[in-house]
Amino acid sequence: MTARTVHPIEAESYRILRTHFDTSALPPYTRAVVERVIHASADFDYGTDLVTDEAALARAAAALSTGAPIVADVEMVAAGITRRDALCAIKHPAAPELAAANGITRSAAALRIATEQAGPGAVYVIGCAPTALFELIAIAEQARPALVIGLPVGFVGAAESKAALRESGLPAVSNVSGKGGSAVAAAALNALIYRDLVKEGNAS
Repeated sequence: MTARTVHPIEAESYRILRTHFDTSALPPYTRAVVERVIHASADFDYGTDLVTDEAALARAAAALSTGAPIVADVEMVAAGITRRDALCAIKHPAAPELAAANGITRSAAALRIATEQAGPGAVYVIGCAPTALFELIAIAEQARPALVIGLPVGFVGAAESKAALRESGLPAVSNVSGKGGSAVAAAALNALIYRDLVKEGNAS
């Protein structure tokens, strides 16, 4: 992969980040995800709030490098993912009807549709809708995700859906609190796309 050009402002941002939060002891993919999420949010709490698995991240990065599909729960997440297109079915014309017929939210219905389109082995990036994350957990046997980046935000169901993700045993990135959102979910995915295996003093 061609090296990514790092803008001086981004490089300075990472220098400041590392001055305030020491990530040097983290394994490489975990460090890349943690730093990029903090960089995207300016929130150092993610340094202790994120829950990652280095082996799962390494496998997902390898899958992405060979073209594994990416599924996003909403268009804001998809828009934040760079270098790769992401599949998002939130505006699929069948989503409202599927939601009504099954008594689920449109986000959950869109997740079902996207799973069918992507097939097994996709990387899922959920940054908005807890119901989409609950739905993915429910159909995990069908979806067989390479990784689930589960960082939905909110006061209703967000922390609970992420707890359910961790309990599911699926390969995942999550966080303990209700924090999250489209920007941080996309940032976690971008860290794996960029393969930000950092050296001290360089931006990732």
